[in-house]
Amino acid sequence: MSAVSSTPKKNLMLFSGRAHPELAEEVAKELDVTITPQSAYDFANGEIFVRFEESVRGCDAFVLQSHTQPINQWLMEQLIMIDALKRASAKRITAVVPFYGYARQDKKHRGREPISARLVADLLKTAGADRIMTIDLHTDQIQGFFDGPVDHLLANKVLAEHLRDAYSGEDLAVVAPDSGRVRVAEKWADTMGGVPLAFIHKSRDKTRPNEVVANRVVGDVEGRCCILVDDMIDTGGTIAKATEALLADGASDVVIAATHGVLSGPAVERLSSCGAREVIVTNTLPIPDEKRFPGLTVLSIAPLIARAVREVFEDGSVTNLFDGNA
Repeated sequence: MSAVSSTPKKNLMLFSGRAHPELAEEVAKELDVTITPQSAYDFANGEIFVRFEESVRGCDAFVLQSHTQPINQWLMEQLIMIDALKRASAKRITAVVPFYGYARQDKKHRGREPISARLVADLLKTAGADRIMTIDLHTDQIQGFFDGPVDHLLANKVLAEHLRDAYSGEDLAVVAPDSGRVRVAEKWADTMGGVPLAFIHKSRDKTRPNEVVANRVVGDVEGRCCILVDDMIDTGGTIAKATEALLADGASDVVIAATHGVLSGPAVERLSSCGAREVIVTNTLPIPDEKRFPGLTVLSIAPLIARAVREVFEDGSVTNLFDGNA
């Protein structure tokens, strides 16, 4: 006999960084697997060490790490985990990044600026990631920065299901917080059953990040409960000013729905005092008790991630999870 043959055996293994272990545990429960045990700690000078406690040879590895604060530490930890898996002969490595760090730096506004979203993609590829799975990128074009498959999951169905249950009897309108999010808001309007669409015309000083001036509402919102949608809430300035503009323009209520609750700096104060009836986010990022406030609803994104992981592992279709629209 000149050759040896065997039947390939697929083995799904889930790995979690230390940034958001609660989400990883939820995903593991949905998949009915356990998170692969590992040793992870920081040296006195800040260097990160990771070692997996089980063999990973030939496995289909999914490395879950959300790029929360301190973002550079958790990004580096994920890169180190991927490198360790590559050197331990994992067959395929998927970087599961619920919140993709540096996504807002996806293009140059002025000369001598970086395109940091591309740099993150290059780092993941160089570390050894074969594909990326992420949720609601700041712009779709970031998918093209990675030389390999990118599973871009959409959270609008998770958020829309809650909104339909809570506000089914209301006269609704979907509102984009700026003109750049109109296409996203159009998808939202379709998901909500073809409700009217509006947007906030705003100006922003590119030399002063996290500061915005809301100008005027474009569209009919008078007497309507407005669903104000965005991909993330960072300091809350954009969303808070948009809420105030909608209420001033005659909206009966404003409900804020965003995928990523970054909630930096004054966000909690702004959101809790801007007049919004409810603020809805998912748990792509950890939201500690000190960032929670009355009116904040946090929905779990774990079932969506788990379904996508299973489709990738079984060579199925991630696009079918979104009725072919992802």
